[in-house]
Amino acid sequence: MDKCETCGNAYDKPLTVSRGEETHVFDSFECAIEAMAPRCEHCGCRIIGHGVEASERQYCCAHCAREAGIDRSAIRA
Repeated sequence: MDKCETCGNAYDKPLTVSRGEETHVFDSFECAIEAMAPRCEHCGCRIIGHGVEASERQYCCAHCAREAGIDRSAIRA
């Protein structure tokens, strides 16, 4: 039985998530999000949707990017 990399719970139906060459094991989407989802550069929330990228930084939304001083034209949705 695999153990979740985030909480250590042993679970008989784990999730296996791959990104590039890395493979991770979790017992829930919640743990996968906590371990792998990036944080917004402005408000700190986990980005689980598309978010926006600007100046090589990630934001949860265009509002946070603008609040961080990013010009609208630099925001890549």
